[in-house]
Amino acid sequence: MGYKLYYAPGSAAMGTRVLLEEINVSYELIQTTISSDKQRPPELLALNPNGWVPVLICGDSAMYEGAAIAMFLCDRHPEARLAPKVDDPDRGLYLQTLVYFSSSVQNAFQLNYYPERFADTSVDEPGAQKRGIRRLRETWKVIDDQIGSNEWVLGDQFSAVDIYLFMLTTWLDPTRGHPPTDEFSNVKRIADAVMSRPSVRFVYGH
Repeated sequence: MGYKLYYAPGSAAMGTRVLLEEINVSYELIQTTISSDKQRPPELLALNPNGWVPVLICGDSAMYEGAAIAMFLCDRHPEARLAPKVDDPDRGLYLQTLVYFSSSVQNAFQLNYYPERFADTSVDEPGAQKRGIRRLRETWKVIDDQIGSNEWVLGDQFSAVDIYLFMLTTWLDPTRGHPPTDEFSNVKRIADAVMSRPSVRFVYGH
């Protein structure tokens, strides 16, 4: 079973690629650009009008949004054991955390990296960036408290949520005023553990 993945280094598509490696299925990378100063390829815009990656192609269908793709792949490949089953008590927390990552943590990054999306004028953009930094600290604190003493985000079972967490930590940039991972000891502990996995070392080049 093969997939195609629209991909750009440094993007959320790297997390999707790690998932594909963990699932151990064949896939083809379609390199593209998400640079703000370059026009998006028309073939990418035809699949995702937002112009972002990941975009996953499966057969004749294509889908975007990293959290949705993670849920799709984990349910399609239960043998990889990257998600709790539908009747598992941890299923709700798994879904909740993936959505929180995509809707709250990623939104905080966007505030800081792309303030023009949230500000009416260029004069207001620094305020949006500063709010993004504060929001990053708030949202990562929520996740750090949620993890507590768990071995992994959901407990004692490694999952797609841990991969997503790791991916997001790679976007933290202290030179932009972002909080360092050291500020969130539970997040850092899990990110460090994920980094040692062969799939992550292959995709991220560690």
